[in-house]
Amino acid sequence: MDSTRLATRLFLLVSFTVAAVAILFSSPLSRILSPLSTILTQHRLSTYFKPMATKKPPVYFFSHGGPDVQYRTDHPAYTVLQNIGREITHKVKPKAVVVFSGHWEADSNGIEINSAEHTDLIYDFYGFPPEFYKAQYPNRGSPELASKIINLLTTAGIKAKAVTRGLDHGVWSGFHVAFHPQDNPLDVPLVQVSLYSNQDADMHYKLGQAVASLRDENIVIIGAGMSVHNLRDLFATRGDPRPLPYTVSFDEALKDAVESPPSERQARMREVTKRPDARQAHPRFDHLMPVYVVAGAAGDDAGKRTWTLHEGSMAWAQYRFGDVSTP
Repeated sequence: MDSTRLATRLFLLVSFTVAAVAILFSSPLSRILSPLSTILTQHRLSTYFKPMATKKPPVYFFSHGGPDVQYRTDHPAYTVLQNIGREITHKVKPKAVVVFSGHWEADSNGIEINSAEHTDLIYDFYGFPPEFYKAQYPNRGSPELASKIINLLTTAGIKAKAVTRGLDHGVWSGFHVAFHPQDNPLDVPLVQVSLYSNQDADMHYKLGQAVASLRDENIVIIGAGMSVHNLRDLFATRGDPRPLPYTVSFDEALKDAVESPPSERQARMREVTKRPDARQAHPRFDHLMPVYVVAGAAGDDAGKRTWTLHEGSMAWAQYRFGDVSTP
């Protein structure tokens, strides 16, 4: 009797299970559960196979040297600039380059952007051999990128306007070494943007912050100046490469500020401009402000001095903010 009841109960349990399965997969309920199952599966896959975030390209500061830098192939800075240029073209591979040079100051409260696609070079120097004024540097601009920069600056509350202007030697002299037209051509659009004429550290830092989003499009931002730049003392000490005291002290103070934690960097760099040796190292801050622009554009990326040279009243610090992606 007991075995008969057990067999009956087992038969009923199996029958109920089969019926339940049939109902689940043949009723409208299955149409509810099936998409849910698909969503859960996709969620599990996306958890394990998330796409890699696109890494922003680094930001750079070039100490560009004088209009003779492209001819002084034995100068230590020549090889350094070549190596930085190859890093940019071979590893970073930018879509375009935006450059801020110490040789272009616009208004005290406004910025100008070269919007022309083709312009001549500007030979903004005096007293050099005639062949220096025949130098060429092939380049092309981008009206579209210039327009984008104007929009970014305007959105940030910065007065900005398009102009037609050639590249000054603060760009083309150093770029001729870093991006040699035959050996390492840049081959992407190059747009130059002015500085303010006010030499205000915070305004230039914020100028960099305003264009920082260009990095999201793999556009490299470069500042071109000198970490120490005193022409008056250069003429007074010509021929003597021994660094003047302020050349060393200011260059090292700038390094400490640039390499400070990004959350402290703007304040630390502001204090550098108030140092007693600041106006010795830079009687005008035109060649200093480009490093403030690129520091602003770097955002949370750390700055690193990759090389320097103390030479008379000049210092040749080169900086990179952020890391170079490895394949």
